[in-house]
Amino acid sequence: MPKIDRDQVKVPVDVPRDARETYIDNYMAATRGTGRLMLFACDQKVEHLNGDFYGEGIDPADLDPEHLFKIGSEGVCGVLAGQRGLIARYAADYPEVNYLVKMNSKTNLVKTAQDDPYSPQLHDLQAVLAMRDEGVNVVGLGYTLYLGSEYESTMLAEAGQLIAEAHEAGLVVVLWIYPRGKAVADEKAPALIAGAAGVALCLGADFVKVNPPKATDEATSAESLKIAATAAGRTGLVCAGGSTVDAQTFLTQLHDQIHIGGACGNATGRNIHQRSLDEAVRLTKAISAITLADYDVDRALKVFNGEEDFAL
Repeated sequence: MPKIDRDQVKVPVDVPRDARETYIDNYMAATRGTGRLMLFACDQKVEHLNGDFYGEGIDPADLDPEHLFKIGSEGVCGVLAGQRGLIARYAADYPEVNYLVKMNSKTNLVKTAQDDPYSPQLHDLQAVLAMRDEGVNVVGLGYTLYLGSEYESTMLAEAGQLIAEAHEAGLVVVLWIYPRGKAVADEKAPALIAGAAGVALCLGADFVKVNPPKATDEATSAESLKIAATAAGRTGLVCAGGSTVDAQTFLTQLHDQIHIGGACGNATGRNIHQRSLDEAVRLTKAISAITLADYDVDRALKVFNGEEDFAL
């Protein structure tokens, strides 16, 4: 099982000396002491409205937002990512969960054909730090940036300033970066995914969440991902989980992303929370077994099927 010591955490120099120990605490908590990230993405209630939580193929339990927090508490995750208000409503009942506050969001109602995407920052950092002061276990922030949008410059400036302020407070930052807009012909083109990874590094992000690049005649998705992971340098690259697929397919893709593509983790939402509580918890354990403990797919499937347990 991969393990890192506190002195192995590469603390960025924009983290002040008096915040270094806090940053290391948060980094170790988010990565469960491995340097890898298992991010449980719970921000889709704004991004995709209720379509991701109720309907055909979705377990009825997912309609209740508390389902997300039960999974985060009973499963094995690095961080639970959600909007500030969502976390504020439930965190008191789930104080043991590591939270990553999503600082911006937009719905999917306005399509790119109508207007290029812009996801505005919903509040300032002080609103998050106030929750931390009240005992909420906030270890980091998240921000979505759409490269290629006509509003790109605004989002770049917001993200850059947010990362500087977050590091000053000892928080880690995960950027969601998706090339998207009328100027973008193919948002999953390998070169664009690698470019997004490099942008995250230059903005100072600790981790970047990208979509897996599309497969080409020359390379599989995981092989192209290796280019992006290298381009990200000391910013850890993780892949979005996408829509729900069967567990074996998902776990195989995840294993390839880490061991072929050089990813340092995953960021999964629908594939987890659209299942019953028991199944979702088992899937978090199977995902974490691969991400945090280098299990192979067959052994991770045993965890998912309840034949073997996984805990940290």
